[in-house]
Amino acid sequence: MQAGEADQAEARPKRGTGRRLHGAIAQKLGSAIVSGRYAPGDRLEGEVAFSETLNVSRSAYREAVQVLVAKGLVESRTKAGTRVLPRNRWNLLDPDVLAWAFTGEPHIDFIRDLFELRQIVEPAAASLAAQRRDRDDLAVMKTALAAMRKYSLATETGRAADRDFHNALLQATRNEAVVALSASIGAAVSWTTQFKQRARALPRNPIPDHVRVYDAIAAGNAGAAAEAMRTLVDLALEDTRSAMQA
Repeated sequence: MQAGEADQAEARPKRGTGRRLHGAIAQKLGSAIVSGRYAPGDRLEGEVAFSETLNVSRSAYREAVQVLVAKGLVESRTKAGTRVLPRNRWNLLDPDVLAWAFTGEPHIDFIRDLFELRQIVEPAAASLAAQRRDRDDLAVMKTALAAMRKYSLATETGRAADRDFHNALLQATRNEAVVALSASIGAAVSWTTQFKQRARALPRNPIPDHVRVYDAIAAGNAGAAAEAMRTLVDLALEDTRSAMQA
C-alpha cells in the first residue's frame, strides 16, 4: 500500500464488530419491525447495503439478523433475502422483543394482552407461593419491598426491586413451568410500569398493593394471596389505560 492509500485508509472510520455492535443492530432492526416500520412480508435491506449505510461489518449484520431469526421476527433464506414474519410467529414474550415494543407507542391491544397474561398467571402463582414459600423467599420479597419504598417505582432501582419481587413470588411456586415465565413476566411488569410514567407521575402508589400480596403469602393464606394479586394486576391495568389516555 502506497503512502496516499495508507492515509485514506487511516482516515476512514473503522467498521464496528463484536457482540455489542450486533446487539445494537438487532435492537435497531427489531424496534423498527415491532413498531410497524417494517410490515410482515417486507424484505429487509440487503446486508451489503445495510452494512455500508451504518458502516458496520457484514458479519455483524448477519449476526444481528440471526438474533432476529431466533426471536421469530424474520426468516432469512439464500437468494430470497430476509423477510419479516407474521406477528403470530414472533416471540412476543422474549424480554428483548418486549423492550423493543416499548421503545415506541405499543398498541392498546398488546398492552391488554400482557395484562391478561398476568391476570391468568400471577394470581394462581401467588396462591401456590403462599403454600410453598420458605423463609428465603419471604426474605427476598421483603427486601424488594423495602427497596421499592426507598427508591419508588419512578426510578430504575425501584423498578428493578419490583421485578425482584415478582420473580421471587414465581420462584416460590416451586413450579418449573411457572418459573420459566419469570423473565417474561418481569419484563412485562417493568416496561408497563415505566411506560405509564412516560408523560406524568404514577396516578397512585402501587406499593401497598404489593404489601398486601406479601402479607397474604407470608401468612400462608392462598386465597387471600390470589385475590390480592388479582387486584394488583387489575389496578395496574387501569393505571396504564389512564396513562395512555393522558
